[in-house]
Amino acid sequence: MAMKYCWILGLALLLFLLTLGCGELGKVDQGRVVEFDKAKGTVTLIREKADPPKSDYSILPPCTYTIPADPEEMGAEPKVGYRMKLDTKKNQIVIFNPASQNLKTIHYTLIDQKDNIAKDNPLVFDKAEEKPKKFPVIDREKKTIAIYSGAQKILITFTVPEEYFALPDKAWDAGDEVRIYYKEEGKARRLMNVSKIDIFKK
Repeated sequence: MAMKYCWILGLALLLFLLTLGCGELGKVDQGRVVEFDKAKGTVTLIREKADPPKSDYSILPPCTYTIPADPEEMGAEPKVGYRMKLDTKKNQIVIFNPASQNLKTIHYTLIDQKDNIAKDNPLVFDKAEEKPKKFPVIDREKKTIAIYSGAQKILITFTVPEEYFALPDKAWDAGDEVRIYYKEEGKARRLMNVSKIDIFKK
């Protein structure tokens, strides 16, 4: 019995020493990218509030990280976009407004909506070029916007009040989702571009 106790005590001590050797464990952050400055080495994201399939990108203010110094710890460069939510039941789009650093809900008038559109559907995928078609498609003359959401499998065309057509194209696009590992606040040790490896994250 004494021998068993010694073994248990020894194992506990070993685990404690290993913990000290490894140092403090890091933390993980995740959200959609609203700004990426390669020259400055920074990425800004809006954190995710809930897990899929009910993702909610609404935690403000946005947070900025310096990207990993080691290129091996940096995933694919993230695409920037301001669209946080597409609600086809309420005919609403929630976008990030960089001027106010807040979220804005825009009501749209539906023109056309196609559901169950897979990523390889000819409507959204160019088979001749073997690559996805570019979205959003914004026609400022006809006042229409077409968006494809791979996560929702929705291809939708709508119009909005005229003043919103002054917004840049990225206002209607969903930025890539990234996962960041860090130990020091604001400094990413590892960055994974979830959207580039998870087909359901767009």
